[in-house]
Amino acid sequence: MRETPERGEFIERYTPGIRMNHWFVAICFVLAALSGLALFHPAMAWLANLFGGGPWTRILHPFIGLVMVIAFAGLAMHVMGDNRMFDRDWQWLRQWRDVVANREEDLPEVGKYNAGQKLLFWVLVLCLITLFVTGFMFWRPWFAGYFPIFLVRLATLLHSIAAVVLICSIIVHIYAAIWVKGSIRAMVQGYVSARWAKAHHALWYREVTKE
Repeated sequence: MRETPERGEFIERYTPGIRMNHWFVAICFVLAALSGLALFHPAMAWLANLFGGGPWTRILHPFIGLVMVIAFAGLAMHVMGDNRMFDRDWQWLRQWRDVVANREEDLPEVGKYNAGQKLLFWVLVLCLITLFVTGFMFWRPWFAGYFPIFLVRLATLLHSIAAVVLICSIIVHIYAAIWVKGSIRAMVQGYVSARWAKAHHALWYREVTKE
């Protein structure tokens, strides 16, 4: 008989609402990244064809980014408490060689998220705040005129740097999700096996099972 959450062999890791929010943010990120890259360098201007040409790309990009930031803010409010750093997380980072070698038995026990996931979360928060603030500062024709030109240029530079860091961080996020078998299923189906939870997130497993 197929294992079911009701039998206790699976544990709910993400609610339907969080999963929908996550995938909506992911779609917005892809659209914002592609449209932003089209505006970033002439060599990638061909990406503007995906959005109906250069003018439409310039119009749509800031609105897509704004929707992404708002959606991510809703997601962040739900998971921020689980992403607080503790002493065991810093110790987990100091043992990065064991992490790379997949020697989880030698690492401190992990809660719902490990230290790498927590750091990634805070990097995403910092990048999106930077993108949000700087994006408004050179959003023509509505807001750029309120700032001196040197601030507009600085905002453009910071916006580009934050975007590159964000894209690289998401690539790491995708790689890690593929690397740890079962992670993608958690965000697709919402559940993980009790064995997976106990192996990768022992503290969280004991919290939800009351062991």
